[in-house]
Amino acid sequence: MAQVMIVDDEAAIADLVEVYLKNEGYQVHKFYNAQDALDCAARCELDLAILDVMLPDMDGFSLCQKIRQDHLFPIIMLTARVEDMDKIMGLTLGADDYITKPFNPLELVARVKTQLRRYIRYNKGDAPPKAPQEYDFRGLTISKANHKCVLFGEDLALTPLEFSILWYLFEHRGQVVSSEELFEAVWGEKFMDSNNTVMSHIARLREKMHESSRKPKFIKTVWGVGGRPSPPPPPGRCTAAAPPAWWGCIC
Repeated sequence: MAQVMIVDDEAAIADLVEVYLKNEGYQVHKFYNAQDALDCAARCELDLAILDVMLPDMDGFSLCQKIRQDHLFPIIMLTARVEDMDKIMGLTLGADDYITKPFNPLELVARVKTQLRRYIRYNKGDAPPKAPQEYDFRGLTISKANHKCVLFGEDLALTPLEFSILWYLFEHRGQVVSSEELFEAVWGEKFMDSNNTVMSHIARLREKMHESSRKPKFIKTVWGVGGRPSPPPPPGRCTAAAPPAWWGCIC
């Protein structure tokens, strides 16, 4: 039975989410503040956490960051804020998904199932038995058999989403992959958003790999679609829309 933690200072919302999750057979740990949630994360074998951004003792972004220091289970941010920067901040700090209030509880349950399915498959070895697959390139070794990634002898603590992104890019070495293609392949959902979700995860992946975006060794950003790649707009200059980002694994 998967263990899910819900942290929300609005009791009505926390209670509602708890009911829906228990109806799906999950074991639920419910808290109304960040400190109790941190204590639970330290003593329990959690499989997923749902965090509200606005908490009385600590904001959800800081709570997410603290949890990520020791744990890799999926984190879904839950908030009434709709600004893109809030979503980007949450994803950059280690969240795997972001849902705005008001929300449909059935959608939340569906997203929980998606994240748990990916986490259990990649981190707990429940994937269907397959022949070992591995890439070894420029000091980076990524193995699908045990879902490990090693860079110059150092294990990289990748979340399931980060691993999936890197693996997909390695599978398509020498090709240019669009944000839409990457999102639909990794998230398994229809691409309806801007590039922000994918870009935030790419940025965090590069940070863990100590990868420079200007002189990349592994992941190259290609701006524009078709023809000669166009560069991103200069810093500080406002534009109507930035060119779409594509990515490729350097081989």
